[in-house]
Amino acid sequence: MANDDKTEKPTAKRLREAREEGNVFQSRDIVTVLVLLAGTILLRARISSIRQVIRQFLLDVLQLIQGDPAKAISGHLAVSFIRAAAVTALPVALVIAVIEIVGGGVQTRFNFSKKALQPKFSRMNPLNGFKRLFSLRGVMELLKNLAKVVILVLFVFVTLKSDVYTIAQMIDVSVPGSEILMFRMLFGLLFRIILAFAAIAAVDWAFQKWQHSRDLMMTKQEVKDEFKQEEGNPEIKGRIKKKQREIAQRRMMQQVPQADVVVRNPTHVAVALKYDPERSAAPIVLAKGLDAVALRIIRVAEQNHIPWVENKELARGLYASCELNMEIPAEYYSAVAELLVYIYKQENRADIFDK
Repeated sequence: MANDDKTEKPTAKRLREAREEGNVFQSRDIVTVLVLLAGTILLRARISSIRQVIRQFLLDVLQLIQGDPAKAISGHLAVSFIRAAAVTALPVALVIAVIEIVGGGVQTRFNFSKKALQPKFSRMNPLNGFKRLFSLRGVMELLKNLAKVVILVLFVFVTLKSDVYTIAQMIDVSVPGSEILMFRMLFGLLFRIILAFAAIAAVDWAFQKWQHSRDLMMTKQEVKDEFKQEEGNPEIKGRIKKKQREIAQRRMMQQVPQADVVVRNPTHVAVALKYDPERSAAPIVLAKGLDAVALRIIRVAEQNHIPWVENKELARGLYASCELNMEIPAEYYSAVAELLVYIYKQENRADIFDK
């Protein structure tokens, strides 16, 4: 189906399924910028200690070579190198690893998907890879990489051009002084590059979010099908509700012959009442209905010789405020009591229908 037909925003179920499959958006450029920034700051903070470790390592190498070359080659040199590398590089590596995990985890809300770890043979299809290469996402990646290359070349050129005299003066400066000038140029260049890469990362994050939402867009038919799966087929639910209403009405009609009186208005509303002092403190509503249901209640009442009384206000009030098989509200006690007294005084209730 064409992507143009996908005009509906993804539902909560679609988003949940995408997360379960590992389909979440994130910008790798943001993680790269964070790694560069953290690494540069840490390197700048530890540059003095790193210089000391490197200097000590070089001294150890010279001593080993001058003292016993065979001993240096046998393994002492390797141990010294590993110790120096661990002291200088391990803290930076640990910080970078933490930044990688946290940077990606915050963007994906630390989503872990087993499905994403399962091999997908579609990814190995060269045709699919060719399509991804020329997709909008592939074009965006190409533009980003080109922009990074241009920025690197431009910044290095500008830095060298602006500091060409400083570089030339390093010939007459002591080694520690040259190191200070060199590191100052290096860190200045790195911070400018990080700032430019941060702007690219912000654009990439916005693009990845837009692309992810676009990929999850749904057609109207997909939304309808999902609604049917979640809520059930509306037609089936309608038939079930209709059947439930029919059963409820049939059960209600079976109680009408037990009523003492039916209050009607005159054909639009009907309420069947029963009063049994031994079971309840007030009359109970056995049945109620409007229009066609009201006519059925009246017809069943007549067939079973249940008296009825026409009282529009009382019928409407009882219908609106009473539930089936529940006692009537206290405000209707007086009116209903008068009806029941009148009914109980009748010697022949069947005569009421002839009046």
